[in-house]
Amino acid sequence: MQIEPFFDERTFTLTYVVFDEATRDAVIIDPVLDYEPSGGKLWTESLEKVAAFVDGKALTVHFVLETHAHADHLSGSQWLKKRYGSKVGISRRITEVQGVFKDVFALHELPTDGRQFDVLLDDGQVLQAGSLSLKALATPGHTPACMSFELGDAVFTGDVLFLDDVGVGRCDFPKGDAAALYDSVTTKLFSLPDETRLFVGHDYPPAGRSWRAMTTVGSAKRSNAQLTAVMAKATFVDRRTARDRTLAPPRLLFPSVQVNINGGHLPAAQANGRRYLVTPLTGL
Repeated sequence: MQIEPFFDERTFTLTYVVFDEATRDAVIIDPVLDYEPSGGKLWTESLEKVAAFVDGKALTVHFVLETHAHADHLSGSQWLKKRYGSKVGISRRITEVQGVFKDVFALHELPTDGRQFDVLLDDGQVLQAGSLSLKALATPGHTPACMSFELGDAVFTGDVLFLDDVGVGRCDFPKGDAAALYDSVTTKLFSLPDETRLFVGHDYPPAGRSWRAMTTVGSAKRSNAQLTAVMAKATFVDRRTARDRTLAPPRLLFPSVQVNINGGHLPAAQANGRRYLVTPLTGL
C-alpha cells in the first residue's frame, strides 16, 4: 500500500490517494474543491493535482471517502465521482448532521437520510476497494459523523487527531462533544499499536516547520499538545471547552457545510441559471 498526500495551503487540508502499486486499486480521502467566497468563485486546481497523479499511475479509484462533513472546505467528491465513476462514502451518522443544518440553512428540500452519498458506513465495517481493505472506525467528537479509516498500519484520522504540536479537533460545532472526542482518541486510536501511522486531515504548521501529514500512535500518546494518553478526561474536556470559546468560526463554514452535508453536490441552479449559497445572519 502506498500513500500520496496533497496539501492545500488555502485551507490547510490534506487529501490522500491510497493505492496498491501492484493492482492499481485506489481510494481518495477528503478531496478539496477550491472556493473563494468574496466572489463566489469555484475552481478545480486542487482536484486536478490529485487527478494528474491518479492518471499518471493509471489507478482505479473505487471510493472517495469523507472523514466527516467538513466545515472549512468544500468537498470535491462529486467531481472525482464523475471523472472516475467512484462511489462516495461517509459515516451513517451524517444524517444527524443533515438534520441540524437543514434548519440552520432553511434547506427545506434537503433529504436527511444520507441518500446523497453512495455508501453509509457503520463502525467496524470493512470496505473492499479491489485489493485494498479499509476498516471504518467511528471517532465522533469533532462532529457526530467523524469516521477514521484504517488500512494496514495506517489510519486516516480526519479532524479528530492532528500532529503532535497541533493537538486535536475543536468540539464546538453543533452536536460536537469534547467527552466523545476524548473517548474516540483514547479508546479507538491510542489502543492501536504504537507504530501505527496516523495521517491527519489538516496541518497548521507553527513557524519554523513545513507541513507534514503523519505522526504515530506512540508519538501522539506521549506528545500530543492537547491530549496525551495520561491526561484525565475531565481535564481535557475543561481545556478543550475553554479553548473552543476563543475560536472564531472557520472562514468557509457556511458554504462548506451546505455543500458537504449534500454529498458534495452544489445547489441546484435557479431560474436565472445561477447557483446560490445562503448565509444565516446573526446580531441585529
